[in-house]
Amino acid sequence: MATFRPKYITFDCYGTLTNFDMAGAARRVYGSELSSTVMAKLIKDFSAYRLDEVLGAWKPYFEVVHNALERACKRNGVEFRPEHAQRINGEIHTWGPHADVPAGLAKVAREIPLVILSNSMKNLIISNVEKLGAPFHMVITAEETGAYKPQMKGFEYMLDKLGCGPEDITHVSSSFRYDLMTAYDLGIKSKVWVNRGHEPANPFYEYTEVAGIDGLAAAVGLEPLRKSA
Repeated sequence: MATFRPKYITFDCYGTLTNFDMAGAARRVYGSELSSTVMAKLIKDFSAYRLDEVLGAWKPYFEVVHNALERACKRNGVEFRPEHAQRINGEIHTWGPHADVPAGLAKVAREIPLVILSNSMKNLIISNVEKLGAPFHMVITAEETGAYKPQMKGFEYMLDKLGCGPEDITHVSSSFRYDLMTAYDLGIKSKVWVNRGHEPANPFYEYTEVAGIDGLAAAVGLEPLRKSA
């Protein structure tokens, strides 16, 4: 059994809990127009530019998506149309959880308060959180903190609002670049990486790896760790 029991378990939402299907949305918009090679490159660049867009001053997430898509189109010689960005943005509120999430969250929610720190906006994230099927003690968005992850400001805001320190929480994410690298730099010792296949493993950042949220209860000491076959 794990020996550390956090005061709060804090989560990234999109990608970690919610099946954040930006790649699928881009395919649904451009799939009939582009070759598979150009489509794959557009999706990769769209992802990279979303990260770049959140590194500066806060702006509405809809602008992040719009700007990132416009830049990705320019890079790949694809015509950009604002309505395409609108279609992709319009899908976000419809996305539900990964299959392992509701039951996995229910196990830990009975024992430890759950918190979300998300690169979202207040009105956007509500429908996504409702679909997760578990009670959350607090949901904090980048709109509230004034900064997107991986900037430190949001994490510091969250810790202040919870009235605790980095040593008191377990942070859970499927992304090193958005979450776990920053958590490491801020001294959050207890980290859980949900391996969704987004990024390769990087043991330098000192985390517990789980395949899904259904493995989280064991990672925080609420269930026996599963033995490998």
